[in-house]
Amino acid sequence: MTPRKRRATEVGPDPEFLLRLFTTVARARALEDALSVHIRDHGFAGFWHPGKGQEAAAAGACAALRQDDYLFYQGRGATWPLAKGMGLQPVIGDLLGRVTGSTGGRGAGVPHWADPSLGIMGEGATLGSVYPLAAGAALSAKLRGTDQVALADFGDGTSHRGTFHETLIQSSVWKLPLIYFCENNGISVSTPFHEVSPTENVADRAVAYGVPGVIVDGHDAVEVHRATAEAVARARAGEGPTLIEAKVTRVGGHWEGDAQQYRATDYLDGYRDPLDVLREHLGAEHEETADKIVGAAEAEVAEELRTAEAAELPDPGIILKDVFA
Repeated sequence: MTPRKRRATEVGPDPEFLLRLFTTVARARALEDALSVHIRDHGFAGFWHPGKGQEAAAAGACAALRQDDYLFYQGRGATWPLAKGMGLQPVIGDLLGRVTGSTGGRGAGVPHWADPSLGIMGEGATLGSVYPLAAGAALSAKLRGTDQVALADFGDGTSHRGTFHETLIQSSVWKLPLIYFCENNGISVSTPFHEVSPTENVADRAVAYGVPGVIVDGHDAVEVHRATAEAVARARAGEGPTLIEAKVTRVGGHWEGDAQQYRATDYLDGYRDPLDVLREHLGAEHEETADKIVGAAEAEVAEELRTAEAAELPDPGIILKDVFA
């Protein structure tokens, strides 16, 4: 069983759906750009891992999920919570450590956005913890007899953790409604993927666990959505996990301000901007609408950023709230 490369079909989705995808990516991109300027001009208390260029992966994947499906993310940027339905203020509030954040400001700087009502379960504090956490949610859904699924998002570097293998083998045996979603940008901090992986693709490993391995163009939200929708349908039908590998491009550094001296000068040669790809799907007849969406997203992000900056800082005692011992 070799991993199959998912290709977009000639018959695309309807324009309304495409515009929703475009809006998600545009809002995430506007936030990425605004944060870059904010960090440069005002300093930043956290350690921001920019996700510019990778927005299509999260947007396409989340569009295939229901609100009550579980999302466990360890990706960069802020597209995952936005795409799953979280508002800009809860996202930005946590980034700036304000009470308006989804966690009330507890996850300042390196945010752990969470809202169970939206199926956003947060991210594990340790890379690799996303796998058993998502599998636990999937097991819960299976035992309760619901048709919910759980998606575990991770990067190519995290795919080398032992929990990747331990969790996937058990999830396959139990046929859990679990989706492994890898954003492979080809570089783990500063180490190229090909230097540390014996397989060309993360999806190549799926055969060892008896699950489908699918490779998609992570710059194309439509292609990502189709592949994820197939995996979701398979999971809801009781057929078990799927491993999806979205080939993406990390446009910026590992963190905001990373000089990237380790990168070759041609590292952006294969990059396709997710916004441009969606514009191609929409066609020239929707160009004006797309421009308006981008402008509205930039204005909305600017306003929400000002609101967050003016919001109160949390009382230090919040760190103990909802902690049980």
